[in-house]
Amino acid sequence: MAKTFTDINYDWLSRGRMLEIIDPALKTVFRKYTDDDSQFFMIDGQRIHFKVEGEGEPVLLIHGSFSSVHTFDAWAKYLKRYYKVIRLDLPGFGLSGTNPRNEYSIDIAVDFINDFLHILDTDKCHVVGSSLGGWIAWELALKYPKLVDKLCLIDAAGYLDSKSIPLPFKMARTPFLRSMTKYSMRRTVIEVFMRQVFNDSAKVDQELVDRYYEINSIPGNPEAFVRMVNTKFIDHTHLLKTIKHPTLIMWGKQDRWLPLANAYKFNLEIPNAELILYDGVGHIPMEECPKITSKDFRDFLRG
Repeated sequence: MAKTFTDINYDWLSRGRMLEIIDPALKTVFRKYTDDDSQFFMIDGQRIHFKVEGEGEPVLLIHGSFSSVHTFDAWAKYLKRYYKVIRLDLPGFGLSGTNPRNEYSIDIAVDFINDFLHILDTDKCHVVGSSLGGWIAWELALKYPKLVDKLCLIDAAGYLDSKSIPLPFKMARTPFLRSMTKYSMRRTVIEVFMRQVFNDSAKVDQELVDRYYEINSIPGNPEAFVRMVNTKFIDHTHLLKTIKHPTLIMWGKQDRWLPLANAYKFNLEIPNAELILYDGVGHIPMEECPKITSKDFRDFLRG
């Protein structure tokens, strides 16, 4: 059960303070991938990197696997003119690093986000989730319905049939490949992944691959991903029909990691849902075509 606001122990650190105390081996990557909007919580020994930008109705953006707050950089640039945009690196991902208890699951992530929003004194917000973050987002709407205003699922995970398991998940569940995922996440492997999730390979440049590689190479992140993937998932998709929140489903038609059929499943199961498909776009539309997707999201909130 999630802790209440009054019994969450945390310290709030600025970027400058974190750079003073971080392991010297991590200072280069932390300097490169943080800015003046970067902030940190230390919660029961867990470091959390997050950003809060803009003013207005709060919008929470949840990244997917092998990802970080940076996947929503362009969205934040557009949305912070109109909304209070909240982003965090989930425990075990990005600059947040590993959980001291080495425990990861969808349910743990959902409870953690509930705690995180309480610390930020946010009792209701619009919630957006991409891929694994989409799974966490709709599970959040199920478990903490009062916390969610409107919901947006971008190429969301959560269906557990064999066709709905992305390649990195399959690798992390295969004993031989698991070792490679855990200990040898090479730049070439990350580049292969990026060329799969982007339909337009011209957008997979060195800067993009470097970001994904360098952040995913932070000690503990590969092991955390393997551990999360190998936890026992509980199928809650039969409860999607109980979600009452207005829901926007976004999906790249050329998604190679999750089948397009799942977009129609979400649209069919969630009662108050609408679906937008993007032709010529892969698994992460908010990175591949941020301008049009952020506009569609803003229109959804206004509409």
